[in-house]
Amino acid sequence: MVDLRQLRLDDARALLEHSGQRLPDRHSDSTEFLQAVIDKLSELSLKDPLTGLSNRRYFQSILMREIEMVARSGESALLLMLDIDHFKSVNDQFGHPAGDAVLQAVAKTLAGCVRPMDTVARFGGEEFAIILPSCQGQYGLQVAERIRDSVSALKVELPSGVALRVTISIGGAFAPRWVRSTSELWVDRADIELYRAKSEGRDRVCIEAQPMLAVSAEEKNLLFGPLSLGDPAWIESIANDGSTGSSGSVMNRVN
Repeated sequence: MVDLRQLRLDDARALLEHSGQRLPDRHSDSTEFLQAVIDKLSELSLKDPLTGLSNRRYFQSILMREIEMVARSGESALLLMLDIDHFKSVNDQFGHPAGDAVLQAVAKTLAGCVRPMDTVARFGGEEFAIILPSCQGQYGLQVAERIRDSVSALKVELPSGVALRVTISIGGAFAPRWVRSTSELWVDRADIELYRAKSEGRDRVCIEAQPMLAVSAEEKNLLFGPLSLGDPAWIESIANDGSTGSSGSVMNRVN
């Protein structure tokens, strides 16, 4: 039996209470209490504290899992990278609290535009990412346009009485089906489309064309049959076919 008096849990409790997490009474069953602390700390470690969305750590794990799923099943999956247009000017003109309010409003809107099975994450700064599994080309474009329209309709009210309007640029890329790719390559391809959306005027969606692939049952068996025999050496990482021009990270993004 765990003796809670021997554990230094004050900092953990304070952190959870500050984030709005509710814990069982400390005088209740010690195992139940300790398990609740562990579970809620684990959950907290995967959330962005400002927006409440998934953080980059959780996003990366889901991205890798989705790549594996697409490689095995051939189902279509879309990655969207989103960036708030001219966000620096919001911070410069109205201060960082205003910038935080914009980030929170955009995050809430993004979360309301997707399915429960989708993953919305704060990628960093004013950039967000959305993973859309089982997503065909036309549906992905419709979702991206709906997200863009929803954000452009926002009015972020500041304590000063000013109402801010913001727009976002969106870039997207589909995971290559039946191919063991990498999360870095997938993000880079979506980033290229985001860069294009911002270069072409912002407040727009640019999505890489979905490749049309036809894989026979025999080819699928040749590709993935060895997996069932416990021989993963047959499956090798395959780089992009070169259609994007480069697998390097997009540098010097347009802000």
